Amino acid sequence: MKPFDPRLTPARPDLAAAHLRGQVAADAYVGGRAMYVSSGIADVRHAPSHEALLDTQALFGEEVMLHEDHEGWGWVQLTRDGYVGYIAMAALNEGHIRPTHCVKVIRTLVYPCPDLKLPARRASPLGAAVCVRATRGAFAQIGDNAFVFADHLAPIDMTEADFVEVAERFLHVPYLWGGKTSLGIDCSGLVQVSLNAAGITAPRDTDLQEQALGAPLALDADLTLKRGDLVFWRGHVGIMRDETTLLHANAHHMLVASEPLSDARERILAKTSQPVTAIKRLS
Repeated sequence: MKPFDPRLTPARPDLAAAHLRGQVAADAYVGGRAMYVSSGIADVRHAPSHEALLDTQALFGEEVMLHEDHEGWGWVQLTRDGYVGYIAMAALNEGHIRPTHCVKVIRTLVYPCPDLKLPARRASPLGAAVCVRATRGAFAQIGDNAFVFADHLAPIDMTEADFVEVAERFLHVPYLWGGKTSLGIDCSGLVQVSLNAAGITAPRDTDLQEQALGAPLALDADLTLKRGDLVFWRGHVGIMRDETTLLHANAHHMLVASEPLSDARERILAKTSQPVTAIKRLS
């Protein structure tokens, strides 16, 4: 049996996806069920417990493949980036929503009626996928008793021209390990969400992003960086806003911060002894 990355492979010693039969060892194999995220944000945890490590998050409308439903927890693989983990079943619904639009602002409120004076029922983050059923005035209906401000949505096939501008909208958002929204976000989550908004598929974790994204640049003193370059350390990534300024979600500031790259490099090296491992330029 071949070794596999457990983050991206729905396989455990006791259970694995049916398509992995013959590739990984498991006591049993099961076919998946198509589901989608029906809450604004669904935490994807390392184990079936609200106290378990938050690995990542899935957004409203995101499709998942369910491989196990046990005691209120679903063991799933996210369709968009392939990540595997546990989601509370209360956050999932059966089937597909066939989205027509996505949320283009960092957060929009969902109202029970097309009336901004009523209490909002929930919120949906940037990148959430919705199906617009009708429009009523300035609002779009996205479900039964669910309306959002129509200008906060964009057609599902419309992409942002500048992923860095998307990332800049998250400036000062709190740092949250595993987070992917304006309530909290981590370094690789910021990169993934911003690139996705620009129509660029990106893996979830820093090491996977370093492998998959862009072309490597030489790490020398004469290198001239430009907006959109990605700077990687072991376990960390940031986005260049210009030749000298780095935007990154980080645990030093505990938020998304903008600072000189030289300051970040010196601080990270002093604290962790980790140098920059790669600088990647997207084509």
